Amino acid sequence: MISIPVYYWVVDAIWKGELDEHNTTIVEKTAYEFGRLKLSEEEFEKSILLWNKIQPGTNIERIPFNSLKKDQAFTIEKQKTYAHPPELERYRCLKKVVYINQKPYLFTVETNIEESHETIAVIAAITIFFFILIVLGLLFLNRKLSASVWEPFRNTLEKLKTFNLNSQNSIDFTSTDITEFEELNHSLKKLIEHNISVYKTQKEFTENASHELQTPLAIIKNKLDVLLQNKDLTEKQYQIVEDINRALTRSSRINQNLLLLAKIENQQFTQNEVLPVSELLHQSLELFQEHFDQKQILVETQIADGININGNKVLTETLINNLLVNIVRHTLNGGSAYIGLSQTQMIISNSGSTILNEETLFKRFSKASTDTNGSGLGLSIVKEICNHQQWTLSYSFQNNHHIFSIGF
Repeated sequence: MISIPVYYWVVDAIWKGELDEHNTTIVEKTAYEFGRLKLSEEEFEKSILLWNKIQPGTNIERIPFNSLKKDQAFTIEKQKTYAHPPELERYRCLKKVVYINQKPYLFTVETNIEESHETIAVIAAITIFFFILIVLGLLFLNRKLSASVWEPFRNTLEKLKTFNLNSQNSIDFTSTDITEFEELNHSLKKLIEHNISVYKTQKEFTENASHELQTPLAIIKNKLDVLLQNKDLTEKQYQIVEDINRALTRSSRINQNLLLLAKIENQQFTQNEVLPVSELLHQSLELFQEHFDQKQILVETQIADGININGNKVLTETLINNLLVNIVRHTLNGGSAYIGLSQTQMIISNSGSTILNEETLFKRFSKASTDTNGSGLGLSIVKEICNHQQWTLSYSFQNNHHIFSIGF
Protein backbone atom coordinates (compact mmCIF):
# COMPACT_ATOMS: atom_id res chain seq x y z
CA MET A 1 0.00 0.00 0.00
CA ILE A 2 2.88 2.36 0.74
CA SER A 3 4.67 1.43 -2.48
CA ILE A 4 1.74 2.40 -4.74
CA PRO A 5 1.93 6.21 -4.10
CA VAL A 6 5.74 5.98 -4.09
CA TYR A 7 5.69 4.28 -7.50
CA TYR A 8 3.21 6.87 -8.77
CA TRP A 9 5.33 9.79 -7.56
CA VAL A 10 8.51 8.33 -9.11
CA VAL A 11 6.83 7.48 -12.44
CA ASP A 12 5.10 10.86 -12.58
CA ALA A 13 8.38 12.70 -11.87
CA ILE A 14 10.19 10.74 -14.58
CA TRP A 15 7.34 11.32 -17.02
CA LYS A 16 7.35 15.08 -16.35
CA GLY A 17 11.11 15.21 -16.86
CA GLU A 18 10.80 13.42 -20.18
CA LEU A 19 8.01 15.76 -21.29
CA ASP A 20 10.10 18.81 -20.35
CA GLU A 21 12.91 17.50 -22.56
CA HIS A 22 10.40 16.76 -25.33
CA ASN A 23 8.92 20.27 -25.13
CA THR A 24 12.37 21.86 -25.17
CA THR A 25 13.26 19.89 -28.27
CA ILE A 26 10.06 21.03 -30.03
CA VAL A 27 10.72 24.68 -29.17
CA GLU A 28 14.34 24.63 -30.31
CA LYS A 29 13.60 22.68 -33.52
CA THR A 30 10.67 24.96 -34.45
CA ALA A 31 12.74 28.09 -33.88
CA TYR A 32 15.55 26.62 -35.95
CA GLU A 33 13.22 25.75 -38.86
CA PHE A 34 11.62 29.21 -38.83
CA GLY A 35 15.07 30.76 -38.95
CA ARG A 36 16.03 28.69 -42.01
CA LEU A 37 13.03 29.87 -44.03
CA LYS A 38 14.53 33.38 -44.59
CA LEU A 39 11.04 34.91 -44.72
CA SER A 40 10.29 38.59 -44.92
CA GLU A 41 8.92 40.33 -41.88
CA GLU A 42 5.38 40.27 -43.22
CA GLU A 43 5.55 36.63 -44.32
CA PHE A 44 7.05 35.62 -41.00
CA GLU A 45 4.26 37.27 -39.03
CA LYS A 46 1.66 35.53 -41.20
CA SER A 47 3.42 32.20 -40.66
CA ILE A 48 3.41 32.73 -36.90
CA LEU A 49 -0.32 33.49 -36.91
CA LEU A 50 -1.01 30.42 -39.05
CA TRP A 51 1.15 28.25 -36.76
CA ASN A 52 -0.70 29.38 -33.65
CA LYS A 53 -4.06 28.56 -35.25
CA ILE A 54 -3.35 25.13 -36.68
CA GLN A 55 -0.80 23.79 -34.20
CA PRO A 56 -2.62 22.68 -30.99
CA GLY A 57 -0.91 23.18 -27.69
CA THR A 58 1.68 25.68 -28.92
CA ASN A 59 1.87 29.48 -29.03
CA ILE A 60 4.52 31.87 -30.34
CA GLU A 61 4.39 35.57 -29.48
CA ARG A 62 6.77 38.45 -29.89
CA ILE A 63 8.06 40.02 -26.67
CA PRO A 64 10.16 43.12 -26.09
CA PHE A 65 13.76 42.81 -25.00
CA ASN A 66 13.07 44.38 -21.63
CA SER A 67 10.52 41.67 -20.66
CA LEU A 68 12.70 38.62 -21.12
CA LYS A 69 11.79 35.81 -18.69
CA LYS A 70 13.47 32.65 -17.50
CA ASP A 71 12.31 29.31 -18.82
CA GLN A 72 9.32 27.95 -16.92
CA ALA A 73 8.07 24.36 -16.73
CA PHE A 74 4.79 23.68 -14.92
CA THR A 75 1.70 21.49 -14.90
CA ILE A 76 -1.86 22.69 -15.43
CA GLU A 77 -5.28 21.10 -15.63
CA LYS A 78 -7.93 22.17 -18.10
CA GLN A 79 -10.93 20.77 -19.86
CA LYS A 80 -10.82 19.20 -23.26
CA THR A 81 -13.32 21.55 -24.96
CA TYR A 82 -13.70 19.57 -28.16
CA ALA A 83 -14.78 16.40 -26.32
CA HIS A 84 -18.32 15.69 -25.19
CA PRO A 85 -18.79 15.74 -22.33
CA PRO A 86 -15.74 17.90 -21.51
CA GLU A 87 -12.96 16.05 -19.69
CA LEU A 88 -10.42 17.44 -17.27
CA GLU A 89 -6.87 16.69 -18.39
CA ARG A 90 -3.37 17.44 -17.17
CA TYR A 91 -0.83 19.23 -19.34
CA ARG A 92 2.88 19.75 -18.95
CA CYS A 93 3.73 23.28 -20.11
CA LEU A 94 7.00 24.97 -21.10
CA LYS A 95 7.47 28.69 -21.57
CA LYS A 96 10.83 29.36 -23.25
CA VAL A 97 12.31 32.46 -24.85
CA VAL A 98 13.80 31.80 -28.32
CA TYR A 99 15.37 34.06 -30.89
CA ILE A 100 14.12 33.96 -34.47
CA ASN A 101 15.81 36.29 -36.88
CA GLN A 102 17.55 37.80 -33.87
CA LYS A 103 14.27 38.82 -32.26
CA PRO A 104 12.93 37.43 -28.94
CA TYR A 105 9.79 35.30 -28.97
CA LEU A 106 8.00 33.58 -26.10
CA PHE A 107 7.35 29.99 -27.13
CA THR A 108 4.69 28.14 -25.14
CA VAL A 109 4.23 24.37 -25.51
CA GLU A 110 1.57 22.22 -23.84
CA THR A 111 1.80 18.40 -23.88
CA ASN A 112 -0.88 16.11 -22.50
CA ILE A 113 0.15 13.98 -19.52
CA GLU A 114 -1.35 10.58 -18.87
CA GLU A 115 -4.33 10.84 -16.51
CA SER A 116 -3.24 10.49 -12.87
CA HIS A 117 -6.07 8.15 -11.86
CA GLU A 118 -5.29 5.88 -14.81
CA THR A 119 -1.63 5.79 -13.82
CA ILE A 120 -2.50 5.02 -10.21
CA ALA A 121 -4.95 2.29 -11.29
CA VAL A 122 -2.37 0.61 -13.53
CA ILE A 123 0.38 0.84 -10.91
CA ALA A 124 -1.97 -0.45 -8.19
CA ALA A 125 -3.11 -3.36 -10.37
CA ILE A 126 0.46 -4.35 -11.25
CA THR A 127 1.63 -3.97 -7.64
CA ILE A 128 -1.26 -6.01 -6.25
CA PHE A 129 -0.70 -8.70 -8.89
CA PHE A 130 2.96 -9.09 -8.00
CA PHE A 131 2.19 -8.84 -4.28
CA ILE A 132 -0.26 -11.74 -4.59
CA LEU A 133 2.28 -13.61 -6.70
CA ILE A 134 4.98 -13.07 -4.07
CA VAL A 135 2.68 -14.13 -1.21
CA LEU A 136 1.61 -17.29 -3.03
CA GLY A 137 5.23 -18.02 -3.88
CA LEU A 138 6.34 -17.50 -0.29
CA LEU A 139 3.54 -19.73 1.00
CA PHE A 140 4.52 -22.44 -1.46
CA LEU A 141 8.22 -22.14 -0.62
CA ASN A 142 7.45 -22.02 3.10
CA ARG A 143 5.45 -25.25 2.92
CA LYS A 144 8.19 -26.90 0.89
CA LEU A 145 10.94 -25.69 3.19
CA SER A 146 9.06 -26.43 6.42
CA ALA A 147 8.37 -29.97 5.23
CA SER A 148 12.10 -30.62 5.05
CA VAL A 149 13.46 -28.25 7.70
CA TRP A 150 10.95 -29.24 10.43
CA GLU A 151 10.90 -32.95 9.64
CA PRO A 152 13.54 -33.81 12.34
CA PHE A 153 11.52 -31.84 14.92
CA ARG A 154 8.30 -33.66 14.00
CA ASN A 155 10.11 -37.01 14.24
CA THR A 156 11.32 -36.05 17.72
CA LEU A 157 7.83 -34.96 18.73
CA GLU A 158 6.23 -38.20 17.53
CA LYS A 159 8.75 -40.29 19.48
CA LEU A 160 8.11 -38.23 22.63
CA LYS A 161 4.36 -38.77 22.25
CA THR A 162 4.81 -42.55 22.19
CA PHE A 163 7.32 -42.62 25.06
CA ASN A 164 6.15 -44.45 28.17
CA LEU A 165 8.21 -44.27 31.34
CA ASN A 166 6.83 -47.61 32.49
CA SER A 167 8.46 -49.36 29.52
CA GLN A 168 11.85 -48.01 30.70
CA ASN A 169 13.09 -47.90 27.10
CA SER A 170 15.25 -44.99 26.01
CA ILE A 171 14.54 -43.15 22.74
CA ASP A 172 16.91 -43.16 19.78
CA PHE A 173 16.35 -39.87 17.98
CA THR A 174 17.02 -39.56 14.25
CA SER A 175 20.28 -37.77 13.50
CA THR A 176 19.99 -34.42 11.72
CA ASP A 177 22.37 -31.84 10.27
CA ILE A 178 20.39 -28.97 11.85
CA THR A 179 22.46 -27.90 14.86
CA GLU A 180 19.56 -26.68 17.00
CA PHE A 181 17.53 -29.88 16.57
CA GLU A 182 20.59 -32.03 17.16
CA GLU A 183 21.24 -30.20 20.45
CA LEU A 184 17.57 -30.60 21.37
CA ASN A 185 17.68 -34.35 20.71
CA HIS A 186 20.88 -34.71 22.72
CA SER A 187 19.41 -32.83 25.70
CA LEU A 188 16.16 -34.81 25.56
CA LYS A 189 18.05 -38.10 25.41
CA LYS A 190 20.07 -37.21 28.51
CA LEU A 191 16.93 -36.06 30.35
CA ILE A 192 15.00 -39.24 29.46
CA GLU A 193 17.87 -41.53 30.44
CA HIS A 194 18.18 -39.72 33.78
CA ASN A 195 14.43 -40.02 34.42
CA ILE A 196 14.47 -43.72 33.55
CA SER A 197 17.37 -44.27 35.94
CA VAL A 198 15.61 -42.41 38.77
CA TYR A 199 12.34 -44.23 38.03
CA LYS A 200 14.06 -47.63 38.14
CA THR A 201 15.75 -46.76 41.44
CA GLN A 202 12.46 -45.65 43.00
CA LYS A 203 10.62 -48.74 41.82
CA GLU A 204 13.36 -51.06 43.02
CA PHE A 205 13.37 -49.35 46.40
CA THR A 206 9.59 -49.67 46.73
CA GLU A 207 9.61 -53.30 45.67
CA ASN A 208 12.54 -54.27 47.87
CA ALA A 209 11.30 -52.33 50.89
CA SER A 210 7.79 -53.78 50.62
CA HIS A 211 9.04 -57.30 50.00
CA GLU A 212 11.59 -57.25 52.81
CA LEU A 213 9.02 -55.85 55.24
CA GLN A 214 6.66 -58.75 54.68
CA THR A 215 8.65 -61.23 56.79
CA PRO A 216 9.30 -59.06 59.88
CA LEU A 217 5.71 -57.81 59.83
CA ALA A 218 4.42 -61.38 59.77
CA ILE A 219 6.74 -62.36 62.64
CA ILE A 220 5.67 -59.38 64.75
CA LYS A 221 2.01 -60.14 64.12
CA ASN A 222 2.46 -63.78 65.18
CA LYS A 223 4.24 -62.68 68.35
CA LEU A 224 1.42 -60.25 69.12
CA ASP A 225 -1.16 -62.99 68.60
CA VAL A 226 0.73 -65.20 71.05
CA LEU A 227 0.97 -62.33 73.50
CA LEU A 228 -2.78 -61.63 73.25
CA GLN A 229 -3.46 -65.22 74.25
CA ASN A 230 -1.52 -64.75 77.51
CA LYS A 231 -3.96 -64.84 80.42
CA ASP A 232 -1.62 -62.88 82.69
CA LEU A 233 -2.12 -59.66 80.71
CA THR A 234 -3.82 -56.85 82.54
CA GLU A 235 -6.61 -54.86 80.91
CA LYS A 236 -4.29 -51.95 80.24
CA GLN A 237 -1.59 -54.18 78.75
CA TYR A 238 -4.18 -55.92 76.62
CA GLN A 239 -5.38 -52.56 75.27
CA ILE A 240 -1.82 -51.50 74.40
CA VAL A 241 -1.15 -54.77 72.57
CA GLU A 242 -4.47 -54.47 70.74
CA ASP A 243 -3.55 -50.94 69.55
CA ILE A 244 -0.16 -52.22 68.37
CA ASN A 245 -1.85 -55.09 66.55
CA ARG A 246 -4.31 -52.71 64.84
CA ALA A 247 -1.48 -50.41 63.70
CA LEU A 248 0.53 -53.42 62.52
CA THR A 249 -2.44 -54.72 60.53
CA ARG A 250 -2.76 -51.35 58.79
CA SER A 251 0.99 -51.27 58.08
CA SER A 252 0.77 -54.74 56.58
CA ARG A 253 -2.16 -53.65 54.40
CA ILE A 254 -0.23 -50.59 53.20
CA ASN A 255 2.75 -52.78 52.42
CA GLN A 256 0.63 -55.21 50.40
CA ASN A 257 -0.99 -52.35 48.50
CA LEU A 258 2.41 -50.85 47.68
CA LEU A 259 3.55 -54.23 46.41
CA LEU A 260 0.43 -54.46 44.26
CA LEU A 261 1.04 -51.00 42.79
CA ALA A 262 4.66 -51.93 42.05
CA LYS A 263 3.53 -55.11 40.28
CA ILE A 264 1.00 -53.20 38.20
CA GLU A 265 3.61 -50.61 37.20
CA ASN A 266 6.08 -53.39 36.36
CA GLN A 267 3.52 -54.91 33.99
CA GLN A 268 3.52 -58.17 35.95
CA PHE A 269 -0.22 -58.61 35.34
CA THR A 270 -0.06 -59.19 31.60
CA GLN A 271 -2.37 -62.17 31.23
CA ASN A 272 -5.76 -61.03 29.94
CA GLU A 273 -8.81 -63.25 29.69
CA VAL A 274 -12.53 -62.96 29.11
CA LEU A 275 -13.96 -62.13 32.53
CA PRO A 276 -17.57 -62.79 33.61
CA VAL A 277 -17.84 -59.36 35.27
CA SER A 278 -21.48 -59.94 36.24
CA GLU A 279 -20.55 -63.02 38.28
CA LEU A 280 -17.53 -61.33 39.88
CA LEU A 281 -19.67 -58.38 40.94
CA HIS A 282 -22.36 -60.65 42.46
CA GLN A 283 -19.72 -62.63 44.36
CA SER A 284 -18.17 -59.48 45.83
CA LEU A 285 -21.61 -58.16 46.83
CA GLU A 286 -22.32 -61.38 48.71
CA LEU A 287 -19.05 -61.00 50.63
CA PHE A 288 -19.86 -57.41 51.62
CA GLN A 289 -23.56 -57.90 52.31
CA GLU A 290 -22.94 -58.49 56.02
CA HIS A 291 -21.05 -55.17 56.26
CA PHE A 292 -23.87 -53.38 54.44
CA ASP A 293 -26.39 -54.86 56.87
CA GLN A 294 -24.35 -53.82 59.91
CA LYS A 295 -24.42 -50.16 58.80
CA GLN A 296 -27.97 -50.46 57.47
CA ILE A 297 -26.86 -49.31 54.00
CA LEU A 298 -29.60 -49.69 51.41
CA VAL A 299 -27.92 -51.09 48.28
CA GLU A 300 -29.72 -50.85 44.95
CA THR A 301 -28.34 -53.01 42.13
CA GLN A 302 -28.91 -53.03 38.40
CA ILE A 303 -26.50 -55.63 37.09
CA ALA A 304 -26.97 -56.94 33.57
CA ASP A 305 -26.35 -60.67 33.18
CA GLY A 306 -23.78 -62.17 30.83
CA ILE A 307 -21.42 -59.18 30.72
CA ASN A 308 -17.97 -60.38 29.65
CA ILE A 309 -14.97 -58.02 29.45
CA ASN A 310 -11.32 -58.63 28.59
CA GLY A 311 -9.08 -58.07 31.59
CA ASN A 312 -7.08 -59.57 34.42
CA LYS A 313 -9.19 -61.42 36.98
CA VAL A 314 -7.08 -60.60 40.05
CA LEU A 315 -6.94 -56.91 39.21
CA THR A 316 -10.64 -56.72 38.36
CA GLU A 317 -11.62 -58.35 41.66
CA THR A 318 -9.30 -55.96 43.51
CA LEU A 319 -10.89 -52.99 41.74
CA ILE A 320 -14.43 -54.07 42.65
CA ASN A 321 -13.51 -54.86 46.25
CA ASN A 322 -11.76 -51.52 46.76
CA LEU A 323 -14.80 -49.60 45.55
CA LEU A 324 -17.13 -51.67 47.74
CA VAL A 325 -14.83 -51.12 50.74
CA ASN A 326 -15.16 -47.38 50.09
CA ILE A 327 -18.94 -47.72 50.36
CA VAL A 328 -18.67 -49.50 53.72
CA ARG A 329 -16.12 -47.07 55.18
CA HIS A 330 -17.43 -43.75 53.94
CA THR A 331 -21.21 -44.21 53.91
CA LEU A 332 -23.00 -43.14 57.08
CA ASN A 333 -25.32 -45.51 58.89
CA GLY A 334 -28.65 -45.69 57.12
CA GLY A 335 -27.16 -44.37 53.87
CA SER A 336 -27.69 -45.68 50.35
CA ALA A 337 -25.58 -47.07 47.54
CA TYR A 338 -26.01 -48.04 43.90
CA ILE A 339 -24.17 -50.66 41.85
CA GLY A 340 -24.88 -50.81 38.12
CA LEU A 341 -23.32 -52.81 35.29
CA SER A 342 -23.85 -52.68 31.53
CA GLN A 343 -21.89 -53.73 28.49
CA THR A 344 -20.10 -50.37 28.34
CA GLN A 345 -19.64 -49.28 31.94
CA MET A 346 -19.83 -50.06 35.65
CA ILE A 347 -21.19 -47.49 38.11
CA ILE A 348 -20.66 -47.67 41.87
CA SER A 349 -22.02 -44.82 43.99
CA ASN A 350 -22.74 -44.10 47.65
CA SER A 351 -24.45 -41.29 49.52
CA GLY A 352 -22.39 -38.41 50.85
CA SER A 353 -22.63 -34.80 51.96
CA THR A 354 -19.87 -32.89 50.12
CA ILE A 355 -18.01 -33.24 46.84
CA LEU A 356 -14.49 -34.69 46.94
CA ASN A 357 -11.40 -32.92 45.64
CA GLU A 358 -10.82 -34.43 42.19
CA GLU A 359 -7.23 -33.15 42.03
CA THR A 360 -6.12 -35.31 44.97
CA LEU A 361 -8.80 -38.01 44.89
CA PHE A 362 -6.72 -40.63 43.08
CA LYS A 363 -3.33 -39.68 44.53
CA ARG A 364 -1.51 -42.02 46.88
CA PHE A 365 -2.06 -41.57 50.63
CA SER A 366 -4.69 -38.95 49.92
CA LYS A 367 -7.73 -39.33 52.18
CA ALA A 368 -11.16 -37.85 51.69
CA SER A 369 -12.26 -38.61 55.25
CA THR A 370 -10.85 -38.91 58.76
CA ASP A 371 -11.11 -42.71 58.77
CA THR A 372 -7.81 -44.08 60.09
CA ASN A 373 -8.46 -47.68 59.06
CA GLY A 374 -7.84 -47.07 55.37
CA SER A 375 -4.41 -47.04 53.80
CA GLY A 376 -5.00 -44.09 51.50
CA LEU A 377 -4.12 -46.27 48.50
CA GLY A 378 -7.50 -47.76 47.56
CA LEU A 379 -8.51 -45.30 44.86
CA SER A 380 -4.91 -45.03 43.64
CA ILE A 381 -4.96 -48.77 43.02
CA VAL A 382 -8.34 -48.46 41.25
CA LYS A 383 -6.88 -45.75 39.00
CA GLU A 384 -3.76 -47.79 38.19
CA ILE A 385 -5.84 -50.89 37.40
CA CYS A 386 -8.03 -48.88 35.02
CA ASN A 387 -4.96 -47.45 33.30
CA HIS A 388 -3.40 -50.90 33.04
CA GLN A 389 -6.52 -52.43 31.49
CA GLN A 390 -7.17 -49.32 29.35
CA TRP A 391 -10.46 -48.49 31.05
CA THR A 392 -11.63 -44.98 31.84
CA LEU A 393 -12.31 -43.89 35.42
CA SER A 394 -14.30 -40.77 36.28
CA TYR A 395 -15.80 -39.23 39.40
CA SER A 396 -18.83 -36.97 39.84
CA PHE A 397 -21.08 -35.76 42.66
CA GLN A 398 -24.80 -35.65 41.93
CA ASN A 399 -27.87 -35.64 44.17
CA ASN A 400 -25.67 -36.05 47.29
CA HIS A 401 -24.07 -39.20 45.86
CA HIS A 402 -20.41 -39.90 45.04
CA ILE A 403 -20.45 -41.61 41.63
CA PHE A 404 -17.51 -43.60 40.26
CA SER A 405 -17.93 -44.61 36.61
CA ILE A 406 -15.67 -47.10 34.85
CA GLY A 407 -15.94 -47.25 31.07
CA PHE A 408 -14.85 -50.44 29.35
